[in-house]
Amino acid sequence: MLDPAYVRDHFDETVARLQTRGADAAASLSGFPALESERRRLIPLVEGLKRDQNAAGEAVARAKKAGQDVASILAANKTRAGDIREGEIALARIEEERDAMLLTVPNLPHESVPVGSSSADNAEVRRWGSVPSFAFTPKPHWELGAALGILDFERATRMSGARFSVLLGAGARLARALIDFMIDLHVGEHGYLEVEPPFLVNAAALTGTGNLPKFGPDLFKIAGEWDLYLIPTAEVPLTNLHREEILDGRRLPLRYTAYTPCFRSEAGSYGADVRGLIRQHQFDKVELVKFATPEQSHAELEGLTRNAETVLERLGLPYRRVLLCTGDMGFASAKTYDIEVWLPSQNSYREISSCSNTEAFQARRANIKYRPDGSGKAQYAHTLNGSGLAVGRTLIAILENGQQADGSVVIPEALRRYTGIDVIKK
Repeated sequence: MLDPAYVRDHFDETVARLQTRGADAAASLSGFPALESERRRLIPLVEGLKRDQNAAGEAVARAKKAGQDVASILAANKTRAGDIREGEIALARIEEERDAMLLTVPNLPHESVPVGSSSADNAEVRRWGSVPSFAFTPKPHWELGAALGILDFERATRMSGARFSVLLGAGARLARALIDFMIDLHVGEHGYLEVEPPFLVNAAALTGTGNLPKFGPDLFKIAGEWDLYLIPTAEVPLTNLHREEILDGRRLPLRYTAYTPCFRSEAGSYGADVRGLIRQHQFDKVELVKFATPEQSHAELEGLTRNAETVLERLGLPYRRVLLCTGDMGFASAKTYDIEVWLPSQNSYREISSCSNTEAFQARRANIKYRPDGSGKAQYAHTLNGSGLAVGRTLIAILENGQQADGSVVIPEALRRYTGIDVIKK
């Protein structure tokens, strides 16, 4: 959530920066000035009534001491107390309406983010690895997986519907190997603390990360009286580890990683990536989350992104890093790098990780603060997150980049001690 005081004091600038994210983003703040004007009218009115009430209390004491009748003063106090209650209720209602409005407003883009309206305006930062060449026409992963007997969409559809899959044999082993490899790398070499979080969270947790209220249609909610949702990403429980806490600034940055299944209804995405593993309702992911000070956070974003890229480098998978423009960033992000892996069947790079700095946007919603020296005034922390990596999309890249003319797939050397095999054969 944006800082209400900042929006109030820099309203035109805030609207201008939001307009770079799209007209709807700026329009969502259109009612803010009227609410803030009424709020600023009520605050001194209520505070004045409270001062008068305190003074009247002292007048009652003096009148009683002097033996004077206090009935008229008490009557005025009673009327004034009612006015105070009404004013406080009105003020609370306005602040609630203002905060509800701000919950629908996206984050402000960082000054280093290029202005643009779509992915066409994103800026490529760098590339790594050589795109493979084949003496045959490379097959898409869904054909490779089916022919090898490791990937089954038909049986998954019969039990769960579209956008689900079953991994079998070496396919399931490869997915498990990727999870172990990624976690070992991030914990052992990159200094993250491994966490096994709940896979169900409440609405408050999703509001804290910005998934609610805006992205409610994309979530799977548990039926009945439960206020619980299946997590769309481990970012949600990891970020909420420190909800309503004040951290010791001397311990920052904090770095967490977790493997979880993720669940998204992908509302509005039908027609896109309908075949294969790219866009599934259920998928596995290793997530990276950081808590940092404002002074640390953008350097930590560079480090987090490198940590995710290292996974692809160890696996020998060519990729590129892209800096997203203002119009292509996620709702909570102030700055995002996408890492895109090469997929031969599509002859293009496809996103495998998004690494974002949300600055204080999530921390303000989840009330996550820190004291710079372990003491003193608390201020909002900065939170960062990124995929390190999406398991299904990494598996796709391994199948397609490692495919051979006979239909077999060569396992990256870094994974072989986890899989126990060098090649997946029919």
